Amino acid sequence: MATGVIAALLFAPLPWQPMTRIHSEATIQRPPAEVFEYVSTPANWPAWHPSSLAVRGATDHSLQAGEQVTEDFRVAGREGTVVWTVAERRAPTSWRIDGDIDGRKAGTVTYTLTPVGAGTRFEREFTYQAPTLLFSLLNWAALRKQVEAESTEAVRRLKARLDGGARLE
Repeated sequence: MATGVIAALLFAPLPWQPMTRIHSEATIQRPPAEVFEYVSTPANWPAWHPSSLAVRGATDHSLQAGEQVTEDFRVAGREGTVVWTVAERRAPTSWRIDGDIDGRKAGTVTYTLTPVGAGTRFEREFTYQAPTLLFSLLNWAALRKQVEAESTEAVRRLKARLDGGARLE
């Protein structure tokens, strides 16, 4: 009986959903318009984001508001598929996508680009909510740290790629 109650509590939807924010940033020696076009074109994601395994759909151009793309991912050791929808596009300063996994909200990624001299301060924020007590506990214990490390590595790779003179298509 006690085991059943504990299991029910762990998997029951929370009446509040704690929000996690992961923020990463770098200064990239390219103008904001070039960085914006590159990061908002899904075909480029697997080249710089370690969690992005593959993308399908509208991948060959900078996505406009309302467009969708499907991404296969591995985040903190968990593989899955997410459908991203562009919720906001203000070229070349901000771009926001909302994720959906199996019909439920899975997180939001926001890019903010600010001119800095001849370059760009690129900020990436990933937010997600904890739908259950179990997820909240796992997030606190390990998940958040892994997601944060992967996000930091992604922005580091993006900077190295673009500062290194990668051709932008």
